[in-house]
Formats: sequence, C-alpha cells, structure tokens
Amino acid sequence: MDHLDCCQETQTHPSRIETVKKLLPADEVLYDLAELFKIFGDSTRIKLLYALYESELCVCDLADVLGLTQSAVSHQLRLLKSSKLVKFRREGKTVFYSLADDHVVRILSQGMEHLEE
Repeated sequence: MDHLDCCQETQTHPSRIETVKKLLPADEVLYDLAELFKIFGDSTRIKLLYALYESELCVCDLADVLGLTQSAVSHQLRLLKSSKLVKFRREGKTVFYSLADDHVVRILSQGMEHLEE
C-alpha cells in the first residue's frame, strides 16, 4: 500500500467524524443512490439516454439509431422508466420517450464534462 493512502499518524479528528456521521444520508437512501448509478453503468442504456438527450423518440426510432432490436430497446426503456430517468407520452398508437427531467440532462452533461477535463 502506498504511504500516501493512509494517515501518517493514527490520531482521529472526533469533531470531523461526528459532523460527517450526522450529515450522511440513511443507508436506505445511499442504497437507492447506488442502484440509480448502476443504471448508468450499462453502455446501451447510456446510448439510449444520449439519443433521448438529443430528441424525443419512439422505440422504432431508438432501435434504428442504436442498431438494436425493438425488444432490446423496450427492455432497457423499462429499466430506465422504473428508475425515473425517462418518461413517455402517447400520440395515437405511437409512444414517444424523452428524458424524465432536467436532473437527467445535468447528470449526462456533467458526466461528459468530467470525462473531457
């Protein structure tokens, strides 16, 4: 282990520890956050989100853009809907998908900014 990875002294800082413990969200909330980030851990879902970042699209359009089957796109959209990352609206017999809100836009934008630094 690199010596920079650990403290040189074994003293703790009780006031900092107590402050951080009070500010940490509940374990259930952190679990839910981890589950949300797992959704972003799949390149197909990221491609879907980025396609929807550019335009509202139906399943057929998404399948064409990504070179996937409609079935594969539908499966991923179900996961994205259940995570509240995408929403849909019906227009006649067609269902159009879009990003759920500005939070999703910001997550994608900040992720790209981070990679480009």
